Amino acid sequence: MKTNIFPAIRLTIVTLLFFCVVYPAVVWAIAQMTPDGGRGETVTADGKRYYANIGQKFTADRFFNSRPSAVEYNAAGSGGSNKGPSNPEYLAVVQARIDTFLMHNPGVDKKDIPVELVTASGSGLDPDISPKAALIQVKRVAAARKVSEERVAQLVSEHTEKPLLGMFGPEKVNVLSLNIALEKL
Repeated sequence: MKTNIFPAIRLTIVTLLFFCVVYPAVVWAIAQMTPDGGRGETVTADGKRYYANIGQKFTADRFFNSRPSAVEYNAAGSGGSNKGPSNPEYLAVVQARIDTFLMHNPGVDKKDIPVELVTASGSGLDPDISPKAALIQVKRVAAARKVSEERVAQLVSEHTEKPLLGMFGPEKVNVLSLNIALEKL
């Protein structure tokens, strides 16, 4: 028994030290090298402070809608709904989101709605949408702001982030930065 229990205790102590002290210290040190010292990128607009990498709720027609959140955009507890694609409650929620989107965006066909506009992300805090999801909202936003669709589409293009090094990840649009730019028009 001694041949098994002492190595197991030593392994437990080493693992605890590594994962409770060494690893967090390394992550903290790396975070200190970021521009905001690991505190998150903040954006100030109209006297309010927002975190750029956490989804925000925009529902007015004059703004681009964010991806829905299963946690109501509460960063204190991120997470998905944990309901499967065949769950009747989940299907009802998605259908309600589709109906709301179609009501606010007349002329859009149900089949053309990008999935991220009616389903929440795994974290519930995704700040980005695809360029397609932004472009499908251009007509509504332009009409609500009485601005040309071309100007709003140009703004979407200007705020489209390309993949890292041109190959890692999809193109994306940060909804907060796009809506702040809309306010400056």
